Amino acid sequence: MTLSPRTREKLTIFLMLLPTFLILVGFYLYPTLYNLEMSFTDITLLKLRQGGDFVGLENYREFLNSSSFFEITINTVVWLTGISVACRLILGLLFALLLNSNFLKNMRMTTIARLILLVPWATPPVVAVIAWRWLFDPSHGPINSWLLKTGLISDPVAFMADLTTVWPAIITIVVWNTTPLIGVSLLAALQTIPEDLNEAASIDGANRWQQFRFITLPYLMPTISVLTLMSVIWTFNNFVYVWLATGAGPGTFTNVLATEVYIKAFIDLRIGYSAAIGVTMAVVMAGAGALYFRFFGINDMQDKVG
Repeated sequence: MTLSPRTREKLTIFLMLLPTFLILVGFYLYPTLYNLEMSFTDITLLKLRQGGDFVGLENYREFLNSSSFFEITINTVVWLTGISVACRLILGLLFALLLNSNFLKNMRMTTIARLILLVPWATPPVVAVIAWRWLFDPSHGPINSWLLKTGLISDPVAFMADLTTVWPAIITIVVWNTTPLIGVSLLAALQTIPEDLNEAASIDGANRWQQFRFITLPYLMPTISVLTLMSVIWTFNNFVYVWLATGAGPGTFTNVLATEVYIKAFIDLRIGYSAAIGVTMAVVMAGAGALYFRFFGINDMQDKVG
């Protein structure tokens, strides 16, 4: 049978994409489906070979009815995700505006400032957490030493152990390590804004704030929408910062969903229960992402294109 040129072209494209598709299936789809299957069983880490018995939705029911569910959810949604993402977006925007300003250009410090901004981003999260734990150390940390010398405190503060300071300390680490990515992304978006728009607005009598509100911000909104969604998903699922900084402590005070998955799987050895938490997190993030783009992201992008 002779194939038409159009059919041969489609077949060629399919065959070229097939290896990539199979890799995606192997690395993403299969583990996802296997994790979903385990979430309906009582499988434990000690009985991986034997497998677990089917328990239906019992793991999900137990997790949603657990005494720690509300606390873990608040820690994840409000502290780890909400506050840290808001801080990163605000600081990232401020850094981008500063790096794009005429002030740094006139001082010929633009390149140096950009390199300084990239240092935290280039620092691995593990190294960042270790460095900040030393900075926050009550005995030898420079932050406590400075606060004592200035008289702002009379006794050293155990930032990572005090219930009033532990979350601000964790958020500080996250923000320091991840804000540069947002700043650089927004800086790139700022540099795509036509200068003629601001010049025309200035001639018409618009001040700096009005130019930012009606010209700069609308142009940045598509980028901000994408960065917000990416930051929320990445932070919501993040395990490294909380676990390395506090081990979900003091006690379980800073326990979040990602650390709860680890604790249930590798400390309590309940793989099935841990899988149920992971599936719940994935469903929540997928739903949140869909709603976000439905009501915010897509509209912003359409407005920008229009």
